[in-house]
Amino acid sequence: MKKSNFAFLAVAASVLMLSLTQCNTQPSASSSAEPSDSCRHSGLNVAYVDVDTLLTSYELWVSLNEDMINKRENITATVNKEGAALQKEMEQFQNKLNNNAFVSQERAESEYNRLMKKQQDLQAKQERLANEFAVESSRNDQVISDSVRNFIQVYSREKGYDLILNSASALFVGDAIPNVTREVAAGLNARYGKQ
Repeated sequence: MKKSNFAFLAVAASVLMLSLTQCNTQPSASSSAEPSDSCRHSGLNVAYVDVDTLLTSYELWVSLNEDMINKRENITATVNKEGAALQKEMEQFQNKLNNNAFVSQERAESEYNRLMKKQQDLQAKQERLANEFAVESSRNDQVISDSVRNFIQVYSREKGYDLILNSASALFVGDAIPNVTREVAAGLNARYGKQ
């Protein structure tokens, strides 16, 4: 985990503890997941989002994830198919070499060099496809991250939250902090459906 994540966790935990210690902790008659009004006015209004649940509920993430799975399978199938064909050619070359089927030493060396070049080309293709896949995967991660971050900023303003925590940050939350994952996922999906 990066140092910036630890710093964020420390700050978030401190803010959370400060806000919770300032809240009126007496149970109210209507005990729900919402913080009491005394907590809203004396400290921060805090909620959290379960990122794993959010992502698996977010239709854009599901769509991009399925596309990337299909691309990874296609890359693997392509490389395996070309690798198997090359392996067959190498076996045929070895059989010809063993049976002295080449007309000359130069012809055998030429065939060997052709197969080595083909193997290098296949390795280069595999590396290129893997790099392209990594770049696209990183771009998709950024799209999802920006989408979620932008939506949560708007959502937190509309709902009056001062802070929305990410449950993946390993913070343990109590019942006084509402889980807004379903609302955020529904909002993200509604926005994604309009595009």
